[in-house]
Amino acid sequence: MNSRERILGRVRRALADVPADATPIARDYLREHGERTVAETVELLAGNLADYRAIVHRTDEDGLAALIAALLEKRGSASVLVPPGLDEGWLAGTGVTRVADRADSTPGELDRVDSVVTACAVAIAETGTIVLDGAPDQGRRRITLVPDHHVCVVRVPDQVVSSVPQGLERLDPARPLTWISGPSATSDIELDRVEGVHGPRTLEVVLMGGA
Repeated sequence: MNSRERILGRVRRALADVPADATPIARDYLREHGERTVAETVELLAGNLADYRAIVHRTDEDGLAALIAALLEKRGSASVLVPPGLDEGWLAGTGVTRVADRADSTPGELDRVDSVVTACAVAIAETGTIVLDGAPDQGRRRITLVPDHHVCVVRVPDQVVSSVPQGLERLDPARPLTWISGPSATSDIELDRVEGVHGPRTLEVVLMGGA
């Protein structure tokens, strides 16, 4: 029996005496704070991402490949991790060595990759959060946690929601969800901030509109 099975077993035992017709939990909380247009929601997302020290860029579909190529060049990246389902056109403008997302990649191999480029599942404006769900255009969770530089593309406005409740409605809880609010950061008891401890030191978010 592994740790997951033990935890789920304890939950089942704790719920064993709960009647089947128990009163359901009320979910009448606010679905979003205030009313906003689509454009205002996107602006709120951009502002909150920046507050979390993510670097925000904007482009349309036609300019995406050139922008990603410029970001990798500016970073000095010689290699980039590529999820299996990423749109090949997104990297059409760069000559950087592409590294496939392989199940047998070691942490050391992933650490030697300079950058990773992914899509996302949803972006939440009120919290400035990007959510990945392991879909083919995002790859395994570890490929966005080990490399030091993550470029994440958000399709605007399709993937942007106002609030966490709205975001949860779009997500499958059975998938491996990664919630990202800015680059990885932590601080010690004296509040000295250190970035890149348990994730990428630099997060660049591309808000991609239509063509």
